[in-house]
Amino acid sequence: MDDDLLTIGTFAARARLSAKALRLYDRLGLLAPAHVDESSGYRYYRAGQVERARLVAMLRQLDMPLARVAEVVAADGPEAADRLAAYWADVEARVAGQRTLVEYLRGRLSGRSSEMYGKFVVETVEVPEQVVISEMRHVLAGELPVWIGASLGRLESAARECGGITAAPFVVYHSEVSMESDGPAESCVPVADAAAARAWVDKHGRTEGTKVRVEPVRRLAYTRITKAQVAHPQIMAAFEAVEEWIAREGLEQAGPCREVYFADWDAAGAEDPVCDVAFPVS
Repeated sequence: MDDDLLTIGTFAARARLSAKALRLYDRLGLLAPAHVDESSGYRYYRAGQVERARLVAMLRQLDMPLARVAEVVAADGPEAADRLAAYWADVEARVAGQRTLVEYLRGRLSGRSSEMYGKFVVETVEVPEQVVISEMRHVLAGELPVWIGASLGRLESAARECGGITAAPFVVYHSEVSMESDGPAESCVPVADAAAARAWVDKHGRTEGTKVRVEPVRRLAYTRITKAQVAHPQIMAAFEAVEEWIAREGLEQAGPCREVYFADWDAAGAEDPVCDVAFPVS
């Protein structure tokens, strides 16, 4: 056997890791021993593997999933740095969202819900009957922003072949969408030509579950929110404010809640109004 090889105990001490961790890294393909004795099963490492072992350990201190660790240690220097940066950007985005959620929950738990709801002005509007081309999907809250953008983009493109868009696109929540509940949600774009829309769906729409339907006359109770407020959980406070207003006014909910997107999302700034959070009422 090569005299340069180190026992797992010696290597673990140099790498400042436990032998148990080294065996786990071997099993997961993150750090294989340089040699395994066939008769005894003992693992041996080279001194040159210490740096990789320490890198794996430090990445794990960032709570990086093992699959992501494998991607980083397998990459070359600049690519590995880019992969680490991408992972940390995801972490910071998640923590920022959790921080906002904590503040929202603190408000609810401390009895300050009325203060939060008071920030939203609720009004009503009569919406006429509309022919819509729509796409329905079971989707969790984390997937929702990407799906809304993609589905409305597909439907708006289709609408241009169906006489044009006649009113603001909207998303209907037929059941709760959260991290545990997947709706379904339905993206809708009002169109001018029902016959052309049905023809388009027959020709192109089956793969995405697209359909054409008539949205009946609605009276909507709604509050207008900014692009920043569309983010979770701020938007939850908007929905709850409208629900509280409906109950206070002695009205009844007459259909599933919805978000009506009336502005150019990409062009809007964080404080620009972009969306109405609404409930049909009677």
